[in-house]
Amino acid sequence: MKWMFVIFNLILLMPIVSAQKFYSKTAKVIFISEAPIEKIEGINNSGYVILDAGSGAVEMSVLIKGFKFQKALMQDHFNENYMESSKFPKGIFKGNITNVSEINFSKDGEYAATMKGNLTLHGVTKPLSTSAKISVTGGAISARSTFDIIIADFDIDVPKVVRENIAKTVKVSVQTDLQRM
Repeated sequence: MKWMFVIFNLILLMPIVSAQKFYSKTAKVIFISEAPIEKIEGINNSGYVILDAGSGAVEMSVLIKGFKFQKALMQDHFNENYMESSKFPKGIFKGNITNVSEINFSKDGEYAATMKGNLTLHGVTKPLSTSAKISVTGGAISARSTFDIIIADFDIDVPKVVRENIAKTVKVSVQTDLQRM
């Protein structure tokens, strides 16, 4: 009888536990390189995000070939020369919201989140710490974050002839609306 009580309670709690996971297949990732000669902006609207609100675990991946540019030539150079997207097809972040206990995912409001984890780009993994804003409105959850990446840290080579066209540090912005799994 005691086991039936435990099993019954576990079955009742399962929806609560699973309701704490959220995802998106349409996260918007923007990177901006502002160099003295040229501003380059790449936009990808198909980033994949999974958030476990209970533990704070966050995973995000984005296909490098999914970035779109104003000029087709920029996109070709980005994929073939710099990011080598055939060899390194994804950018991946795996980490945690370190202050997840301060965020109430079931109460409307805007919450400051601190994220720490590892970012893998171009076959190189580096630690990344950043802040994020998580907004809860009527049960809908959205998140946004902006951080800088030093391209040399990820072994991305820029030929001398175009060094003035590409910034050494690029700004990355991530925006996503999450839904329950």
